[in-house]
Amino acid sequence: MRIVVSGSSGFVGTALRSALRRAGHEVVRLVRRTPAAEDERGWDPPTGRLDDGALDGADAVVNLCGAGVGDRRWTGAYKQLIRDSRIEPTDVLARAVAERGVPVLVNGSATGYYGDTGDTVVDESSPVGADFLAEVCRDWEAATRPAKDAGARVVLLRTGVVLARSGGILGQMLPVFRRGLGGRLGNGRQYLPWVSMADQLAATLFVIENDGVHGPVNITGPGPVTNATFTRELSAVLRRPAPWVMPAFLLRLVLGEFAEDVLGSQRVVSRVLPEHGYRFVHPTLRSALEAAVAG
Repeated sequence: MRIVVSGSSGFVGTALRSALRRAGHEVVRLVRRTPAAEDERGWDPPTGRLDDGALDGADAVVNLCGAGVGDRRWTGAYKQLIRDSRIEPTDVLARAVAERGVPVLVNGSATGYYGDTGDTVVDESSPVGADFLAEVCRDWEAATRPAKDAGARVVLLRTGVVLARSGGILGQMLPVFRRGLGGRLGNGRQYLPWVSMADQLAATLFVIENDGVHGPVNITGPGPVTNATFTRELSAVLRRPAPWVMPAFLLRLVLGEFAEDVLGSQRVVSRVLPEHGYRFVHPTLRSALEAAVAG
């Protein structure tokens, strides 16, 4: 298959383009600079520009655009960037998919769609939340509508916390935990929807290739765990103590508004993937952490 990927230089995108090529697919990368390789095509979402022929012969488009939600303190300007970096490119790609008749659009989203759900187990049928990230995810997914209306199969990847030592939350945590400075956040009772990088990639391949999958798909490991459990498991895998506690008030002081999402709880499970026959590479948090640490 010929698969066009945006966001291919990000944490997940970099790994995905390699995985797609290993699986025998041709990858075309959308880049915002002047293309410098045969597999690159230029685009500029703010102006709606997409190089002529960028989607020619495409069997699927995978859109992973979006500024990192935890990369900076949430100022008004950065919150706007979080929105614009997702919704604007998605709108451009969805319209291009519609105009050019590309049959499949796989669009990034996040479990943040559900907001803070406490101890309640939620799946793809659960309603949208009411906080900032939930509203972003709602509008991000809605921006795919032109592709769906044109008859494309649209898949919305509501991804949990992806575990890999090369980046993401684990990339930040490993140096701290290896020094014996790790610990739980707040009371530790908030649930964390995790997924191994191997399953993130395999599940993305699965939905691209499986014509029966459409709509929202939670890419999360089978057993969401609390922050306290996650802390204990990572401590055990690294064989380092993690006795510390980051109080909620200190998190709020350091992180500002983003702290509410760190302290929020999402007990998210995937119903769609198992129903369509997907088998997780890492069905337990311990196995996912061991694989991530081994790298």
